[in-house]
Amino acid sequence: MVSAVDFNGRPFHFIGVGGIGMSALAYILAQKGFRVSGSDVRPNHITHKLESIGVNFFGKQEAANLKFFDRDLQQEQLRGVSEASTPQVVCSTAINASNAEYKAALENGCPIFHRSDILAALISQYNSIAVAGTHGKTTTSSMIGYMLLKAGVDPTIIVGGEVKAWEGNARLGQSPYLVAEADESDGSLIKHSPEIGIITNIELDHPDHYDTLDEVVDIFQRFTSQCKTLVACIDCETVRERFQPHISYSLNSESGADYYATNIDYRADGTTSLVWEKGIALGVLNLSVLGHHNLSNALAAVAVGRALGLEFGEIARGLATFEGARRRFEFRGEVDGITFIDDYAHHPSELSATLAAARLQARPGQRVVAIFQPHRYSRTQAFLAEFATSFSHADLVVLTDIYSAGEPNTGLISGEKLAAEVAKNHSNVEYQATLANVREYLEQSLRPGDLALFLGAGNLNQTIPQIIESINQPAQATS
Repeated sequence: MVSAVDFNGRPFHFIGVGGIGMSALAYILAQKGFRVSGSDVRPNHITHKLESIGVNFFGKQEAANLKFFDRDLQQEQLRGVSEASTPQVVCSTAINASNAEYKAALENGCPIFHRSDILAALISQYNSIAVAGTHGKTTTSSMIGYMLLKAGVDPTIIVGGEVKAWEGNARLGQSPYLVAEADESDGSLIKHSPEIGIITNIELDHPDHYDTLDEVVDIFQRFTSQCKTLVACIDCETVRERFQPHISYSLNSESGADYYATNIDYRADGTTSLVWEKGIALGVLNLSVLGHHNLSNALAAVAVGRALGLEFGEIARGLATFEGARRRFEFRGEVDGITFIDDYAHHPSELSATLAAARLQARPGQRVVAIFQPHRYSRTQAFLAEFATSFSHADLVVLTDIYSAGEPNTGLISGEKLAAEVAKNHSNVEYQATLANVREYLEQSLRPGDLALFLGAGNLNQTIPQIIESINQPAQATS
């Protein structure tokens, strides 16, 4: 790795540009006018969007891709920039030493950066707001970006999910402010030095990288030491006991937090609460997103907005129309009275919070059907006991096998074993080994009125349109 990202015109090449984190950075750099190329194993709607703004996309990962900018060499050499055609290569943790492009980059002497290096370099150029935490990063950073956008601040935004308001996972603004999601999964969180840092909560979520919670806490402590202002949720015991935020928020009015909520009304169509700032009532906050976790995320946005000098009325008006990020309780369709929801929840805490929100939305007599694809062998093994008790708000639990995310199968854990553990705490659990089995089972078992939640960070959600189409065909035939 080299020490500094070159923002003086040298091109960038992204290995794995179709990923949610990589594509956001490629989008911002391209919109800033840099020459950008990227590769992935297959195109998707994200790579199509990047191509539409001038990013050159390669559908194969091969060494020849790095020669794309060679055609500029003669012209750039005449300008005295001899290395201008050799791209800066950007990769994520998912790219390993066996990747053909990565090996070619090493052989050709290309500067090689982890995606977090690019994000850190961008964060250093702005008055940046970086949202960290085990859960809620995408929603909270999206809320803050949306709130600032609606308040006329025109921020640059880089998040780990797609948001309808800016039609993607990134937008380039013209103001000095940048809102970014900061990831702790691989330890790269320590590279960021934002003006404002937010911690939503801290749990052990990546046992493939961390052995203990103390190791996770250490990474967050190093991050907070580099934040000029730390905003944190003291409802999290680890945050409360191990950190001293400059600004705190909580759903507990007795917590002593700077920002808290009272008169909370959780409803099927949203949440209403009275928001307080250091003992003074600011006003009523109305949210269309569901559940206590989203109210907590909104309090983080309130705290940031107030720290930036926004009036509460501006904050409340913006948050009132925030619809959430893609794959965060995302409505995917309704057919034959069955509602289909897609959610990224893949940790026990996230599952519990999402299903609790679903139970709020469910009408009397309506079944909440949780369809879950475990993500990573390491996570499923490490949190087996917690997963086993995470489905209490569901009427029916459908489990499939584990999405490996590139991890080798140790043979110690399986989706079937997880289903057996969940069945010890839940009376209605079904195991379907493959996605095809899941699809066939749901096509036969879902009932009119069901609220069907597809949960996980893998590819389970690809079955949703197929199930909708299959159920819709007989419904059309009898209509």
